[in-house]
Amino acid sequence: MSIISMILVVFVAFLAGLEGILDQFQFHQPLVACTLIGLVTGHLEAGVMLGGSLQMIALGWANIGAAVAPDAALASVAAAIIMVQGGDFTNKGVAVATAVAIPLAVAGLFLTMIVRTISVALVHGADAAAKKVISQA
Repeated sequence: MSIISMILVVFVAFLAGLEGILDQFQFHQPLVACTLIGLVTGHLEAGVMLGGSLQMIALGWANIGAAVAPDAALASVAAAIIMVQGGDFTNKGVAVATAVAIPLAVAGLFLTMIVRTISVALVHGADAAAKKVISQA
C-alpha cells in the first residue's frame, strides 16, 4: 500500500470513528466505511463485498438507552485493512475478514463503555472547576 493510500485509510478511519458519535453522514456504517477503504486502496469490489456482509450483520445493532451496540466502525475499518493487507479478495477472504470483524466489534463495545465511564468523571471534574471559577468571579 502506498503512503497516499495509508493516509487516505487513516482519514476514512477518522471519519468512521467520528461518525459513530455524530451520526450525520453514516460513514460509520460498514457498507460505507469498507467501500471507502476499498476505493482508496484500489480494491473497490472487495470493499463493497465486505461492507455488504458486515452491514447485514450490523442491521440489528443500535444504541438504545444505556445499551451500547457493538462498534461497527472499528470492525469495518479493521476488517477492511486486514483483508487488503492479506491480499485475498475472493469470497474466502471476505469471509475471513467478516469473522475477524465480529470480535473486534465486541471489543469496540467494551472500549466505548470504558471511554464513556471515564468521561463521566472528567465532566464532573469540569463542572466542579466551573463552579469554582464562577464563585470566584
